[in-house]
Amino acid sequence: METARISNMYDLSHTIASKLFEGKTYPWEVLADIKDYIMEIGPTLDEDKFTRIGDNIWVAKSATVAPTACLNGPLIIDEDAEIRHCAFIRGSAIIGKGSVVGNSTEIKNDIIFDSVQVPHYNYVGDSILGYKSHMGAGSITSNVKSDKTLVVVKDRTNGEEIETGLKKFGAMLGDYVEVGCNSVLNPGTVIGSHSNIYPTSSVRGVVPANSIYKDMNNIVSKN
Repeated sequence: METARISNMYDLSHTIASKLFEGKTYPWEVLADIKDYIMEIGPTLDEDKFTRIGDNIWVAKSATVAPTACLNGPLIIDEDAEIRHCAFIRGSAIIGKGSVVGNSTEIKNDIIFDSVQVPHYNYVGDSILGYKSHMGAGSITSNVKSDKTLVVVKDRTNGEEIETGLKKFGAMLGDYVEVGCNSVLNPGTVIGSHSNIYPTSSVRGVVPANSIYKDMNNIVSKN
């Protein structure tokens, strides 16, 4: 499943969590380790750049955090990030440099790469959002299947399937992915880098890199 490989989805120079991906093939393999990784590197962060503001919460001094935002640890908010009014970060999250977590957006057990925008009414759980990816207003990740069974990643282009062993798995967005407003990314969704999702889409399975997702039966290449 080439599209879903870490090496094909992400430029790891754009996240403070780059070491977490070492030795792994697929991005969802890091989900179970996010909390421990934050606890490990948090105390090592440069005290000239970061302030520890609560139980296992490290916030860059150059970051902007609205007074109405709710921050739960473990959590790292990197330099120049912006956490806007009424954002809810539930913990086990890394917010990358220059990223935006906006109004009524909920974040839980995520790696948000640098320069990512989740600015309006988004839910992002058990997910990884690559460099300069963007989720339109109201778009969400669904991270648990309705029947509560374990998530399987399915690539319909070749019939390949990977059992993840995970009950909670939202979406893996590659670098430069654009998700249209009010879309739902179903459990186990993997979107290759530089791809676009039409507004109001219901997405599941693997979307190839450099594609435009119009609906499940209409995915066109940008090339």
